[in-house]
Amino acid sequence: MNVRPISGASVDARASEPEGRRRTSRKRGGRGRKGRALVAGVLLLAVTACGGGSDSGSGSGAGSADGKGKRSATAQSKQSEAAVAIAPKDGAKSVDTSGALKVTAARGKLTEVVVKDAKGTEIAGEISKDGATWTPSTHLAASTKYQVHAVAKDSAGREAAESASFTTLTPQNTFIGYFTPEDGSTVGVGMPFSLNFTRGITNPEQVEKAIEIRTEPAVEVEGHWFGNDRLDFRPEKYWKAGTKVTVKLNLNGVEGRPGVYGEQAKTVSFTIGRNQVSVVDAKKLTMKVMRDGKVIKTIPVTTGKPGMETWNGQMVISEKHVVTRMNGETVGYGGEYDIKDVPHAMRLTTSGTFLHGNYWAGGAFGNYNASHGCIGLRDVRGGWDKDAPGAWFFNNSLIGDVVVVKNSNDRTVAPNNGLNGWNMSWEKWKA
Repeated sequence: MNVRPISGASVDARASEPEGRRRTSRKRGGRGRKGRALVAGVLLLAVTACGGGSDSGSGSGAGSADGKGKRSATAQSKQSEAAVAIAPKDGAKSVDTSGALKVTAARGKLTEVVVKDAKGTEIAGEISKDGATWTPSTHLAASTKYQVHAVAKDSAGREAAESASFTTLTPQNTFIGYFTPEDGSTVGVGMPFSLNFTRGITNPEQVEKAIEIRTEPAVEVEGHWFGNDRLDFRPEKYWKAGTKVTVKLNLNGVEGRPGVYGEQAKTVSFTIGRNQVSVVDAKKLTMKVMRDGKVIKTIPVTTGKPGMETWNGQMVISEKHVVTRMNGETVGYGGEYDIKDVPHAMRLTTSGTFLHGNYWAGGAFGNYNASHGCIGLRDVRGGWDKDAPGAWFFNNSLIGDVVVVKNSNDRTVAPNNGLNGWNMSWEKWKA
């Protein structure tokens, strides 16, 4: 492109300068009128090339939004009217683990909220139907830094985003739950998942909400509180043999009572073994051992003598000891007995009821009741005879197997006396 210099513009500009300045310009540059006219021409060329005029031959000038030289991006260049707010504020310290985290949007709707800890674990949450708020579905862990990123859109679809980070409190007082059964164990069909807490819980709903139980195959599992420090979970009926149970304890950060926070974050898994339920008849003095509903062995027994009868009801084996000491003083019977080497002992109640081998009862088995409330099976001192009924039953039993006692003159065992919640109706259990 050729552009002719307009010398008049150059002369007018020079004429407007003071005379002293004109002299100085001649001395410095040594340029005459022709040089100044060429500079003006170049400036005019630059203005013409950047103008995006219709005679430029260009179909996509700078500043064109649609490739046709028209400016159609005016609306898009405006900021979104949506405003995102995150609580707690960025950089906050000692944030409470419950109730403090909230994300809101004004003049728009939330479309995305992501909350992660330093390990990248995401906190589940839910955006309200109107898009105005997001709240977490669970509590936060203690002593943890979290990153929050939230996006909202206004009515025109324009996005606004905010990010923040904060750190939760470090509790001065904590609690844990001692649990049974052990992780990785195989247990009987009557085994509940039982937690005993080190501190009394005054916020039971929050604690129970933080415990997730999944089963394969799926079955409804409900929790029941015994007092304020024990929580047991079980299905309506005995577990189905082969069921796999996974428990997630997300107690870290749960405020179990004012100022007292959980510190456990643990997954526990266990498997239900074969179905074994043994029925003790205190009148017939027999125990029928059943697998999958079929009797596989009938064993003569002795149960509690008059005045010291064995509990009736469904009892779950909670401990197994090859040899243990039994002292009457520990269960309120003074010095009536102190046997240091009781073989093949299996605990049925917290109060001291065992099913165990017995080498001192002579001919009582199957003939008369002679114990202080325990269920006795013939055995030998030291437990060396594997064919003795006490040894056989011990070796064929799992923690979590059920022993049912009937026709005893005592009342039914309390549901919280051992792992014996099966003696409570499903309706009461859920209530």
